[in-house]
Amino acid sequence: MGKKLFIGNLSWNVRDEQLKEVFGAVGTVEEAVVIMDRIKNRSKGFGFVTMSTEEEAQAAVAELNGKEVDGRPINVSEAREESRDRGSFGGDNRRSFDR
Repeated sequence: MGKKLFIGNLSWNVRDEQLKEVFGAVGTVEEAVVIMDRIKNRSKGFGFVTMSTEEEAQAAVAELNGKEVDGRPINVSEAREESRDRGSFGGDNRRSFDR
């Protein structure tokens, strides 16, 4: 399984294919996804790239963080995974609605 990276400060014009091409210069890209706003049909300005190995992910952070893509310097960092134990209200502040 690959290593997922968070990509921030993307131009609204950047799409999945361009993101994959940029990161493909560093290593093997398993997946590149720009998060889209469905209502406005444009990028939300961030996305995720999954590199095939930890080493390639580290190289991508080192080489591409701050690199200009479509006129904007992108931010590249390891993606943080949310805990799946947090429930729909977040944290442990769960309420009982059985009244």
